[in-house]
Amino acid sequence: MNADTPPPPPVVGVPLYQVKAEFFRALAHPVRIRVLELLGERDHAVSEILPEVGVEPAHLSQQLAVLRRGNLVAARREGATVVYSLTSPEVTHLLRVARSILGGVITDQAELLEGLLTPAADPSRG
Repeated sequence: MNADTPPPPPVVGVPLYQVKAEFFRALAHPVRIRVLELLGERDHAVSEILPEVGVEPAHLSQQLAVLRRGNLVAARREGATVVYSLTSPEVTHLLRVARSILGGVITDQAELLEGLLTPAADPSRG
């Protein structure tokens, strides 16, 4: 490289927050969440997942592909059957934490709703 040649651009890694966003995007569908919940119980064949999620096979296949690309699930063949499993048991923990957080949010919303529906004391009646 001579003095007239600009240096190559620096190799910039993807920021961790962007990687996290991609991870959460892979979770951001009700069918994918349900599949992960099922796989948190045990490995499942596609034929076992289908009746539990209530979607067409092609739609389930698309959702499983998203989970595979996100490295959240792995597939293996057992004869003619494809069996899915979680790539990490931590996914089950994450779903439990999400449930706990949502429980708190719903409780707070219920308290807010109760406050809105309860007639306020009329200060003029003192």
